[in-house]
Amino acid sequence: MTEFVEVKTSDLTGAALDWAVAKAEGLPALIYPSEPPYIYIDLPGRGCGPYHPSHNWSQGGPLIESEELTVEPSAWDWNGACVLWRAHQEGESAYFEHTNLLVAAMRAIAHAKLGDTVSVPKELLS
Repeated sequence: MTEFVEVKTSDLTGAALDWAVAKAEGLPALIYPSEPPYIYIDLPGRGCGPYHPSHNWSQGGPLIESEELTVEPSAWDWNGACVLWRAHQEGESAYFEHTNLLVAAMRAIAHAKLGDTVSVPKELLS
């Protein structure tokens, strides 16, 4: 039986974040037991495949649109390049910042639908 651990949404990364987003979106998240483990989804009639919205734009990008997230630069380096992104969902008071835009956005989705903390499978935490 899988052991679950409570994690702050703002601390989620990697497979744990991908798992939380799948749960937030109502998708059947499965854990592929590799090293490190990763998430995949199996949708009847559509097939099975890896699910990495926190670093795959073809999966995370559409979620940013469908969830109507606001994502904006939050900090810049001396050359004017964005080094920190901020994301939040309309109607939510919480903002999530990260150097990776997709990570910030996926944390905002997980928070909006699952709350301040999420129970994730312990094996997904590195």
